[in-house]
This record gives sequence, C-alpha cells and structure tokens, in this order.
Amino acid sequence: MVLLHVLFEHAAGYALFAVKEMEEIGMLLPQVEDSVLNIGKLNNILKLAAFFPFKSAQAALENINAISEGVVHADLKLFLETNLPPGGKKKKVLLGVSDSKIGATLQEEIGVSIQTGGVVAELMRGIRLHFHSLVKGLTDQAASKAQLGLGHSYSRAKVKFNVNRADNMIIQSIALLDQLDKDINTFSMRVREWYGYHFPELIKIVSDNTTYCRLARLIGNRKELSEESLAALEEVVMDSAKAQAILDASRSSMGMDISPIDLINIESFSSRVVSLAEYRLELQEYLRSKMGQVAPNLAALIGEVVGARLISHAGSLTNLAKYPASTVQILGAEKALFRALKTRGNTPKYGLIFHSTFIGRAAAKNKGRISRYLANKCTIASRIDCFSEVPTSVFGDKLRDQVEERLSFYETGETPRKNLDVMKEAVIEAGEVAAEIKRKLEKKEKKRKKREKRKLEALANAEEEDGGVNNAETNGEEHEETEADIVVKKKKKKHTEEEVTNGTEMKKKKKKLSEVVEAELVEEPPQPEKKKRKHRSGNS
Repeated sequence: MVLLHVLFEHAAGYALFAVKEMEEIGMLLPQVEDSVLNIGKLNNILKLAAFFPFKSAQAALENINAISEGVVHADLKLFLETNLPPGGKKKKVLLGVSDSKIGATLQEEIGVSIQTGGVVAELMRGIRLHFHSLVKGLTDQAASKAQLGLGHSYSRAKVKFNVNRADNMIIQSIALLDQLDKDINTFSMRVREWYGYHFPELIKIVSDNTTYCRLARLIGNRKELSEESLAALEEVVMDSAKAQAILDASRSSMGMDISPIDLINIESFSSRVVSLAEYRLELQEYLRSKMGQVAPNLAALIGEVVGARLISHAGSLTNLAKYPASTVQILGAEKALFRALKTRGNTPKYGLIFHSTFIGRAAAKNKGRISRYLANKCTIASRIDCFSEVPTSVFGDKLRDQVEERLSFYETGETPRKNLDVMKEAVIEAGEVAAEIKRKLEKKEKKRKKREKRKLEALANAEEEDGGVNNAETNGEEHEETEADIVVKKKKKKHTEEEVTNGTEMKKKKKKLSEVVEAELVEEPPQPEKKKRKHRSGNS
C-alpha cells in the first residue's frame, strides 16, 4: 500500500496534503484532469493533513530563499518529520514535490521516497488554484497579500545580492555604445545631405562625420567666410591646407542660397550630433574604467570594447568563464555555424574575437590558428577575472605577450616561451601587486576611520561648547539679574534715606523757626498806648 502526500509551499506557510487511495492511471485521464479544477471533486481526492504558517515576513523570505537554492530549511525539516506518517513493510510513504532539486535534498535529509511530475503536477495545479479554500481560516485576500509581499521581498533580495550587478553595467554600456554609433552615423548622413544643398564641396574635403558637423555649425552661411575665419577653421580640422581648401571652395561653390531659418535648424541639429559624439567618448571612457574594475585581464588581453561584447553576448562574466575555448572562439557567429552544419559546409573560424587586432595582423593562412589560440587565452583571462579576489591586469599583460610571441612564431618561426614559465612569473608579479593593492586599501581604510573619529570628536567638542555657552549665558543672566536687583535695592535705600533725612531737616528747620519767633517776642515787649498819644500830641 502506498501513501502519497503532497508538499505545497505557499507564501503563507507549508501545507501537507494526504492523497486518498486512487489509481495513477485513472488520475491521468483527461476527465479527471478537468475535475481538479472543481473544488468539490478535489476534496474527494485529497485532504489537508497539516499546515505550518510562517511567523513573520522575514521567516517566509528565509524559507523561500532556501527552497530556491535547493536547501532544506530547519522549519521545513521539522514540519515534515512531525507530520509525515512513519513508513513500514506494508505501507510505503511517498512525498510529492513540485521541484526535483528540493526533492533530491529532502530524500537525503529525511530519507523518504520523492515523486515529481505526473500525478503530483496535476494535484499541485488544483491545490494552487483552491489553496485558500482548502486551508481553514485563510481567505483569498489574505493569500494574495502574502504572495504580493513575499514576491516583492524576494525580488528585492535577488536584485540586491545579484552577483552579476557589476556585469550588468558593462552590458548596458556596450549596448548603448553600439546604439550611439548607429544613431550618430545616421544623423551625420542627414546633416551632410541637408547642408550639402548649400555647400556641396565640403563633403569631399572633410570625410569625418563629427568634424563635418562641427564645420557646418561653424561656417553657417558660406558667403560670410573670409580670411578672418581661417584660424577657427584650422582649429576644427587641425590642418591648415584643409582650412584653406574649405575657404577657397566656399568662394566658388555651386550650392544654392539658404534662408536664415533653414540655417538655424541645420546649426541646431549639427550641435545635437556633436554633443552625441562627445557623450559617446565619455561613455567609452566609462566603459574602459568599468572593464578595468570588473575584468582587467580580459581588457588587457583583447581590449575593453571586444571584452565587453564577449561579456554581453555570454550574459555575464560568470557565464563567459564557464564556456570552453571552442565556444568563445565562435561566440557571435552562431548563425554561420548552424548554417554550415545544415549545409555541411565549412564552420566559421572566429566570431566576436575577429575585431581583435591580432587576427587582423595575422596572415590569411594563420587566421584560424591565431583565433583558436586567442580564444584559449581569453577563456583563461575570464576565469581569472571571475574568481580572483583582488583584480589585477598582470595575467592579462602576460597572456597578451604570449599571443604576440605566437604571432611572431607563425611569421618568423621564433620559438615562444613555455606557458608554465610565463604563468610562474605572472603568479609572482600578481602576488606583489595584490599585496600592494591590499596595503593601499588598508591605508585608505585607516585614513577613513581617522576622519570619522575626528568628525565625531569635533561634534562632541561642539556639543560641549554649546552646552558651556548656554550655561554661561544662563549664569550671566542670573548674575545680571542679581546686579540689577542690587542696584534697585540701593536706589530704594538711598531714596528712603533721603526721605528720612529730608524729614529730619524739615523738623529741625521748623523747630529753629519756632525758637527764633519766641526769642523775638521775648526781646521786644509791646509799648503803652498813653505815651504814644502824648508824643503824637507834642508833635502836633
């Protein structure tokens, strides 16, 4: 007797379903496959044995990451060991899973028989459709929210810890560089055709597209050119003979006259093309620096642009490192390869590496041999770049020297050095360079830590000074208030003393005045009235 259990991983948790007795042959019939879509019929086929909900979003993310990598999480192992029935002689326990990778790991960890595909795939389809109905307490809205939240967290973590995130910048840069080349070429042809109506002789004199656009912007109306414009023309074309030829051609040109509004549009469009050409140079410099950081050996061996194209075509530096040399040799010539296999013709000798200078310098009979040798060295360089801890271009320079020696061997017969000797020298030099780079990085880290420490100390001192100033201001205010109070008190006291003094003086003055009046009254007594009458009568 076989007991089939199905493990279903959901954003809400793990679910274990027990499948009722059924025939596998009958399950695969089309009618039964259609019955999985009906919840009533699905309940007759299986039932929920156990459900383990995730405690948090972080726990759900950890479990889904482990499943995607084919690793059995501790929660999953505990859940299965607790709820799976023990197998015996009469009944055999079979666990159905959707992913064969996690199934193989479960078989090693738990020791249970695993089944994938067939019946299990049909059951998974039904469970996935009706999961919210099979688990009690779980609504469709809650299940959708859990799936959306876990999906965002999982995608964010994948993007954050993507090992190819440095390669992606190179892939986008080389794609943009190729697109810019096409666009600049198309726009330059448009400027040549447009401005050629007015000055057709300039096309034959100047062949470079960017220089032509600069001249179209500088010259404008050809009738305004004079000997004074010769210095500006020489600055653009970097050739006095060409500048003089342009000046002479403008005087005897057969082009038609052009209106000012048309000339403004041509100059504006020429400025746009020139700015695109300048941006292309900046982008190429950025690509060169990025290749020096990500794949310095490959860039030193075959060049930044060709190396970036190889990485872009392979998808990442890791994928390129996994390719054999025979694949790297014809990378980019897949159509020619399959056409040759189909027609039983000669297979291509080279793909993207044809743009390297080595194959162009080789003789026709040696192009296939040198391309094979170059592909071998490119594979070695890409593997060193992919798996080395400290990026250096030592191995790339040595490999380039080996290709040069092989090229001269094909031409002159001079015996090149052995690969073992060259690699021994490269290992010694790479060790010295890596030690120097590590020393510089440690020195930078120490300087950074010192700067941070100084900043923290400066902030702490500033906070202390601010606190001291605030305390001083508070104490000063209290001190000022105290002094003001003392002054007020002194004024009040003085005023009181003055009032008291004034009152005492007034009393003294009143007392003295009264004494003087009394004294005067005592010294001058009043005379009798009779004598006065006599004196009056005698006088009369």
